[in-house]
Amino acid sequence: MSAAGHRLALAYFAAVEAGELPDSLLTADMTAWTTTQGTMGKAAYRYAIRLLAQLCSQPITFTVDAITAEDDRVVAEARSRAVLIDGSPYANTYVFALRIRDGRIAHIAEHFNALIVQEKLLPLLPLISGAS
Repeated sequence: MSAAGHRLALAYFAAVEAGELPDSLLTADMTAWTTTQGTMGKAAYRYAIRLLAQLCSQPITFTVDAITAEDDRVVAEARSRAVLIDGSPYANTYVFALRIRDGRIAHIAEHFNALIVQEKLLPLLPLISGAS
């Protein structure tokens, strides 16, 4: 699982940078948990990733500092950088904990600095068409 887990985590980051999580990375019953939103289903999480992309004037980028994969678990430590639609910089630090089933992500927990999200991202949501 180690090499496959690393590849899956890197594919996840590439997908988030692209602004869309394809079904090929996720189980049908995938769930997520984030520091600011709590538990959500697959559709809500994919929507959150699309919203994040809309809040950025250019794609967000991730620097992965470490990945540890064992059995059905992958943990990644990462940092993000972006320029938001209001021209301000965005940066955050994360620990992502993934549960893997049949080579796909069955659950992901995103731990990050919630204060940065509240200060930088939430005020921009009214500027996004269809965000509520």
